[in-house]
Amino acid sequence: MLRSLDDLKQYAIHATDGDIGRVSDFYFDDVGWAIRYLVVDTGSWLTGRKVLITPISIGKPGWPNKTLPVAITMEQVKNSPDIDTEKPVSRQHEGEFLGYYGYPDYWDGAGLWGAGVYPGMMVPGLSNDELLRLPTRGRVDDRTRQFKPSPEHKADDVHLRSCREVSGYHIHASDGDIGHVSGMLVDEQTWAIRYLIIDTSNWWLGHQVLIAPLWIDQIQWPEEQVSVNLTRQQIQDAMTYDATVRLERTQETEMHEHYGRVGYWEHEPDELER
Repeated sequence: MLRSLDDLKQYAIHATDGDIGRVSDFYFDDVGWAIRYLVVDTGSWLTGRKVLITPISIGKPGWPNKTLPVAITMEQVKNSPDIDTEKPVSRQHEGEFLGYYGYPDYWDGAGLWGAGVYPGMMVPGLSNDELLRLPTRGRVDDRTRQFKPSPEHKADDVHLRSCREVSGYHIHASDGDIGHVSGMLVDEQTWAIRYLIIDTSNWWLGHQVLIAPLWIDQIQWPEEQVSVNLTRQQIQDAMTYDATVRLERTQETEMHEHYGRVGYWEHEPDELER
């Protein structure tokens, strides 16, 4: 099932021994188009400090109660590497964070989450020792809990982006501007971003459509613009997105057929079909 990231904001994060805080933002990578971290505002508990939570640690969500349980303790969160969520997160910072919790990296290996663990494997939960035995090309030194990145990824560019930052980016079709990003839909199992929600109300009153990341030609980050290989007419004639109605696979199929595109469910790795 697909979830709106706007709806997931303010979800409560429950550690194994208490409340951590509430979701305030998300980091996604602009290559794999997956949510890599939830930014959690700890409120008065850690004097307003914001911490990162990876979807790998999330257990079975409590959708009715708007809660996300995580297989970590409050003490682990308190002692986790301090990362300034107002600045870009470097690969080195990511490595230190994943190494601290004992999670393999996601940028090595095939598939959306690499050769290691992926969301859902923490149900009912694996110990750090078990996780460390899973394959990964980065190494965690148990004595210092420091991540040692593999040489081929030491100088990787940063591809993490704030979902809050991208909201409002202009959408440019092949023949002109067409709207702006107003939200994102994420797969509740894989945490893959399936669609950008596009508001075209400046052209057609109250009209929202969906555009998949795979249909994006280029993102001009300094200009805050997303270019898509679709015409304005194609977008105008596409299915209207209604946030109050659950998006079914039949509707997704019709939308992909309208654009002449293959559905993401046709070519994803088997490891994500759990």
